[in-house]
Formats: sequence, structure tokens, C-alpha cells
Amino acid sequence: MHDRRGFLTKLPALIGMLINVPMLAQAKAKKAIILRSSWQTENIGDIAHTPGVLTLLERYLPDVEVRLWPSNVGNGVEEMLRRRFPQLNIIQTPEEIQKAMAECDFLLHGSGPSLVARNDVERWRKTTGKPYGIYGITFPGVYGFPEDRTKFNPLDIEILSNARFAYFRDSVSLKFAKEKGVNCPIMEFCPDGAFAVDVKDDKAADAFLKEYGLEKGKFLCAIPQLRFSPWWELPSKKQAINEAKHARNEAMKEHDNAPIREAIIAVVRQTAMKVLLVPENETQVRIGKEMLYDPLPEDVKAKVVWRDHYWLTDEAVSTYIRSAGLFGIEMHSPIMCIAQGIPAIVCRFEEQTSKGAMWRDIGLGDWLFDMDNEREVANIVPAVLAMAKDPKTAKEKVTKAQKFVGKRQRETMEVLKKNVLSG
Repeated sequence: MHDRRGFLTKLPALIGMLINVPMLAQAKAKKAIILRSSWQTENIGDIAHTPGVLTLLERYLPDVEVRLWPSNVGNGVEEMLRRRFPQLNIIQTPEEIQKAMAECDFLLHGSGPSLVARNDVERWRKTTGKPYGIYGITFPGVYGFPEDRTKFNPLDIEILSNARFAYFRDSVSLKFAKEKGVNCPIMEFCPDGAFAVDVKDDKAADAFLKEYGLEKGKFLCAIPQLRFSPWWELPSKKQAINEAKHARNEAMKEHDNAPIREAIIAVVRQTAMKVLLVPENETQVRIGKEMLYDPLPEDVKAKVVWRDHYWLTDEAVSTYIRSAGLFGIEMHSPIMCIAQGIPAIVCRFEEQTSKGAMWRDIGLGDWLFDMDNEREVANIVPAVLAMAKDPKTAKEKVTKAQKFVGKRQRETMEVLKKNVLSG
């Protein structure tokens, strides 16, 4: 009788355990991936890779746990990411990384200028034996003088070949990888992860625009650049000046930035638009003043605003959304613009990597200009004016590109999903 009474007392708990067995099994079976990303914080484009890919994972793999393994999320970037992704698990200590490598099912190397984290991917491959994939990189991704740009680490060929998929963010990189012997089951073009970025800081953007008299849809953004970003100017980088690169910068800075300056003058004098000078990386704050703002005629200066301090990706996105378009010698601000339906013109030169080719790859070749081709340089001002004067046609181009990018995002995320779920 006593045993019967004890059994009846425990019966509810036993029933509860039986009921929860499927739920426990489901919880245990939940897949988890590591996103290896977040390369530096001095460039809003490098910052944008991470929230872009996180947005895609949130959208297409909602039931998969994501752990971000960053190189750098300082300088307010971690706080920005947590505002957009409050449940995000960021792993940074050796213990956290080791635990994630043991528990996670898949490693995804996020978008970047190259196979940035090759050593970490190799560590994952050698120590876990679990699958991994590469999502939207340039290859080899060497910024430098022309003779240096085809150099690559032989380890990259092995890493890329053993991935479940290797997606390249421009067709030139894809071709180069194939020529160098990369043999991966899936090798295709994939838009840069920053095309999905949706972080915003509307409050900061509105306050800045109000302070400087810039109205929504009534200004264009412009970005300067030198042949090589002078990272040695930033104390955080702790770099000695590279004399060869500095000399090249000095020799070409007027040639490269004069067409951007001429476009600014044309916009101000021939349209009702104002122009906002913005930085994509921190060094461009100074460059913008020296090369774009200071040499302007006084009548033009009155309608041009120089942003005198660096910003983060969320405020930049909110500002670009409120603009009528963007032009300049950078890549990721244009990407963020297209992502939000805003027209953007890209200018590139030979010292930069092949990532500019992605503008042709997504159908925006008319808005891509080679600064080393004088015939193309001559067309920059007319293209900027057309974008400013004919917003309807410009928007149609953007919409078409967005549709293509969205299709590739869905297709590539489906490949990732299959690989994660299959283990």
C-alpha cells in the first residue's frame, strides 16, 4: 500500500518527463553554426559584412543558433550589433571559442576582402573534421601594386577546395580561383554579405542632417579615396608609414579625386541638390577635407557639407536612405545604398582588389568607372548628373539589381541550410 501511494505521488512527474521527451530531443537536435567575421572597426564596410550575413541567417535559417567569432567588435560595434540582434552570442575568449568549436555543427567564413581567417578555418578543419563554407570573398584579395595583386597563400587553395561551398563576391575572383586549381563542389558568384545590412540609427542621422540643413531626397553623398588607405595615420593601427604607398598616393590624389570634385561642382551648380562628404573608412575624414572640400569654389562650398568625424554603419545606412544617391571611390557604401534602394556610382583603380567587378555582376556596369581609363573618367560627371536629374531611371536600375541580389541570397542560403541540416 505504501509503495502504491509513493508511485501515485511520483506519477505526475513521470508523465511530465514522458511528455517532454520529444521537446528535449528537439532542443538537443538544434543546429548551431559559427560565423567567423567582423574584421576591423575603422571601416564601415568591414563592419557591415557581419550584420548583413546575420540578417540573412535570421531570415533563412531562423531555427539555427549562430555564434559570432569576431576579430574586432570594439569602438561601439558590439553595442550596435546587440541592438539589432539582442540574442546574439559573441564568442571571444579562448574558452568560448573552444567550446563553440566542440558544440557547433558548421563554420561559415563571412564576407571579406580575402580569405581573412584562413588560419581559423584550417584549425576548424583539422581539429573538428566538421564541414565549413566560404561566403562572399574576393580572391586572392591583395591590395597593392599591380605586381603584388595576384599573389596568394597556397594554403587557401586547399581550404577553398575542401569547403562544402566557396562563394566569391565578384566574377574575377571566381575565375582566378578556378585557374589556380580550387576544386570545390560548389563554386559560384555570391553578392557581398553587406547587401543585406539593415542596421539603422535614425535618431543620429536625423539630428546630423537637421544641424546642417540637409533635407531628405535633396542631397547626394560623395566619398574620396587615395590609392592606398593611409592606415599609418590612425594611432589604433600602430603602423609605420609605407613610403612607397605614400608616394603613390601623393602622385595620384589629384588625378583620382578631381573627377569627384568636378561632379560635386556640377551637381551644386546644375541641380537643386546639396552634397554631403562622408567617410567609408576613418582616414577619409581628412582626405575629404583636403581633396574635395577645401579646393571647392566658394559658391559651391555653401551647399556642401563636410562630415568632420567618423561614424558607424548604422548611422551611415540611415543617412544613405535619406539621400538621393551616392558617388565616389569606395565600394561598401554603394553596396549599402543599393541594399536600401538608393542609387550609387562606384569608381575604382588598379591598386584595389577586383571586388569592383561585382557592380557589373549585379547589372550595374553603367555605374562602374575605372579611374585608370581616361575615357571612363570623362563619363563620371555625366553619370552623376544623370543620377541626380533622373531619379526615376536611377531607381529602376536599383530595383533590377536588388532583384538579382535577392535571388542569389535565397539560393546561396538554401545551400547553406542544406549543408547545416545534413551535418
